[in-house]
Amino acid sequence: MTALIYSTTILLFFLGLAAVVLRRQLLAMLLGLELMVSAVNVSLVYLAGLFSDAQALAAVLIIIAVAAAEAVVGLTLIIDLREQGREADCSALRELKG
Repeated sequence: MTALIYSTTILLFFLGLAAVVLRRQLLAMLLGLELMVSAVNVSLVYLAGLFSDAQALAAVLIIIAVAAAEAVVGLTLIIDLREQGREADCSALRELKG
C-alpha cells in the first residue's frame, strides 16, 4: 500500500511539474502548481495517519489555506490580464502595472 501511495504522489507531482514547465498559459501553470501541492498533501496525510501525527495534519490544513490564497491571487491576476485585453500567457506578462 505504501508503494502505491508514493507512486501516485510522485506521478501527480511530476504531472504538475510538467504542466508548469511545458505550458505557457498562466492558468495551466497555476493548475500544475495546485496539482503539485495536492500531491504533497496526499503524502503528508498518509504519513500522518501512518504515524498518528496530529501536527502533520495541522500542517496540511495550513498548506491547504495557503494554496487557496495562492489560487485566488493567481486567478485574480489572470482575470485582470483578460480584462485589459492581454493574453493570459507567461511571455506576455513581463511586468505588473498598478
